[in-house]
Amino acid sequence: MKKKGHTPITRVKNPEPDVNDPDWVVWAAWADRITFEEIEKRTGKKESEVIKIMRRSVKPTSFRLWRKRVNQKSIKHRKKFEYSRKEITSKIKKNDYL
Repeated sequence: MKKKGHTPITRVKNPEPDVNDPDWVVWAAWADRITFEEIEKRTGKKESEVIKIMRRSVKPTSFRLWRKRVNQKSIKHRKKFEYSRKEITSKIKKNDYL
């Protein structure tokens, strides 16, 4: 017998918490596609405040891994992200004509 009106619930491994929830800052800091500028726009917290929150909220090892990842990747800052995208597209265009 088939149940009527039952829609399956799609579960996400790390669903996005509510922006007002303090865990949202930690979630956004871990997310690669959310820049520090976007975090500041939504919550009013600057990069230094986000770093302090991360230092308090996650284990020391996780914090060090996160800092290393943030410093190596150019995704967490909008200007660096846009610059890296321009660099990639210019390389692609050069390779197309060779």
